[in-house]
Amino acid sequence: MGKTNMDWVKMSDAAIVKQLGAFIKHTRIHQDVTQAKLAEMAGLNRWTISQIENGESVTLTTLIQVLRALDVLYVLNPFEINNEISPIEYAKLQEKKRQRASSKRKEKDQKEELGW
Repeated sequence: MGKTNMDWVKMSDAAIVKQLGAFIKHTRIHQDVTQAKLAEMAGLNRWTISQIENGESVTLTTLIQVLRALDVLYVLNPFEINNEISPIEYAKLQEKKRQRASSKRKEKDQKEELGW
């Protein structure tokens, strides 16, 4: 069985751009959409779609327009930032939490209500 995951690190920038173009072309054909129709859906011209599919560099905005038109923006999910708290920071927050209720606050509130 062949390798199923690409080794993006070892690929040149040009090879990555070419692979992105191949993904766009494969997805477009799988959805039975012509270059002209995809260009119309993305608000671009057909020549730009051809450039992308042939591995030419395009702007990031253009790539996003094409991904959106093909309804495959999910490929950007790995770029999502999840703000996770480290175990050390969590422990510090737990230390700062109140451990029990204070009766002094209740007494103070009662005195203020009575006008003392």
